[in-house]
Amino acid sequence: MANQSDEFRVTVADRERHASDPARELALDCVTAGIEAAHPERVVADALSLHDETLMVTAVDDTSTTVNLDAYDRVLVVGAGNAAGHFAAAVERLLGDRIDGGAVVTDDPVETDRVAVLAGDHPTPSETGVESAREVREVAVDAGEDDLVIGLLTGGGSALLAAPAAGIGLDDLRETTEALLASGATIAEINAVRKHCSAVKGGRLARAAAPADVLGLAISDVTGDDPAVIASGPLSPDPTTYADALAVLDRYAVDAPAAVTDRLERGAAGDLAETPDPSDPPFDGDGVDVRIAASARTALNAAREVAAARGYEPLVLSSRVRGEAREAAKTHAAVAEECRAAGDPVAPPAVLLSAGEVTVTLGADPGEGGPNGEFALSAAAELDASGRDGEGIAVASVDTDGIDGATDAAGALIDDRLVGDGPEATLSRDAAAAALDEHDAYPLLDGADALVRTGPTGTNVNDLRAVVVGGRVAGSEASGSRSEGTK
Repeated sequence: MANQSDEFRVTVADRERHASDPARELALDCVTAGIEAAHPERVVADALSLHDETLMVTAVDDTSTTVNLDAYDRVLVVGAGNAAGHFAAAVERLLGDRIDGGAVVTDDPVETDRVAVLAGDHPTPSETGVESAREVREVAVDAGEDDLVIGLLTGGGSALLAAPAAGIGLDDLRETTEALLASGATIAEINAVRKHCSAVKGGRLARAAAPADVLGLAISDVTGDDPAVIASGPLSPDPTTYADALAVLDRYAVDAPAAVTDRLERGAAGDLAETPDPSDPPFDGDGVDVRIAASARTALNAAREVAAARGYEPLVLSSRVRGEAREAAKTHAAVAEECRAAGDPVAPPAVLLSAGEVTVTLGADPGEGGPNGEFALSAAAELDASGRDGEGIAVASVDTDGIDGATDAAGALIDDRLVGDGPEATLSRDAAAAALDEHDAYPLLDGADALVRTGPTGTNVNDLRAVVVGGRVAGSEASGSRSEGTK
């Protein structure tokens, strides 16, 4: 791991109030350490190295590749995502004047010398993003056969790299995106639709850059780290089809605008060319290479180190948690309760860690909030319902980009004392249940001072959760010390 002394640090608003006891402090420290480990500054230091004119990239799966920069007339940079500006700045610091130009689009701009950092909007596309995407594509189109295009892709790139396909307007794209995000569809399903409504997604940006060589570097925000899904795969062959995209709309009863459904239907009928698959140019040769430089595992490993350093036993439950936030929280709470009461699957004091992407299926009149806030409130309700086995447990659930859904919070930090009908509880059981049913967790958590606010973090490896479990409950299957806090 790179030296951290001068590196990016997450700033949490009202940190002292959140970290009011050791369990809460550790939960917060685990998720912030995970975010910091996935920041592009750290990622570039850990994954990229330059020896004379040879660039070496070591991916999260420990595979590596080298590129001789001297072999190219120009090195150009393109990219998109919440962290694309920070990524470009870090790559600039490494490569310096070897970079001849480029453009990336982001909603978290930073200053750079050689790569233009352009504005866009997330989670729904905007006119600004469309213009920025056009400039990014122009950089790719301008690349020649003796050039190298370095593509920097991070979470959020799908919305930020907004380039509607012919016949589709921005309003059509925006309406479709909003409906898909509210539908409960997985990110892979959402991106299957996006790729078939775009001029750059689904491998089309790599095709625009041909015949130049392309080196893609991705900070993954998707479960499984499939480069065809990250930012909707602008530099990767696309395994999905127009028919797959139509099936997603049908599966989730998404009433997309006519321009979108017409295009998908024409594509499924064979009237439009499919997105390129692995057998199509430019993917049928060795000119395109995409590597995963960081992922949810990067964050989980950092969080695990923090837990172990504090004397807690860390256990990674999964880096691929998905499904409804409310239901996923129940499972996490149940595992924590089992740990507290019986010492399984790990003996406390312990920290249960997970990552992935949970979703919320919104009804006709949803309230305000995001998946991590809903996860945290649901976990608090479950800990209350479990009685003594839920005591001394703290849960932090955040989106690593600092933006949970469309809110100004990264997520929330709760403990077993948040929900209940006793005098120490901040929220009543009825209020918590009503907020969960109405998908309106944000106002309730905000009023309880439970929201975690970091501002934009400069990265995005999706959701990160830390569940801190204190000592065993006295009088359970085995006895042990009782941790801080009672109901």
